[in-house]
Amino acid sequence: MHVWVDPVEVNKLALDDKEINSCETSLVVRERVMKARERQQRRFVKNKGMYTNAQMGNKQVKIYCKLSEEVKQFLKAAATKYDLSARAYFKVIKVARTIADLEGVQDIMSNHIAEAVQYRENVW
Repeated sequence: MHVWVDPVEVNKLALDDKEINSCETSLVVRERVMKARERQQRRFVKNKGMYTNAQMGNKQVKIYCKLSEEVKQFLKAAATKYDLSARAYFKVIKVARTIADLEGVQDIMSNHIAEAVQYRENVW
């Protein structure tokens, strides 16, 4: 996974307390991550030795990452546009599953797929 982070603009370094409080804090992010990890542990309770989405093989992806027809079509279009290999295709689904977990939602949606595709190095 590759994420480009722009340098922080100087004017953002001097935010006032009201502006800082409107941002998501590290504590809030930590809580979301902990809840997402709990979801994953519950999901894989029957699979000994598997605790996270990243550990899924293709067989588990097909079991635990059911996609609606709309989302399948979106993923298929992205896979074609960005010439994703089979391996990359399944990695995108696993990352999308994690994004959905971080949002606290059951179903993987097109926006989760789109975000996961953006993390692929070769789409830039």
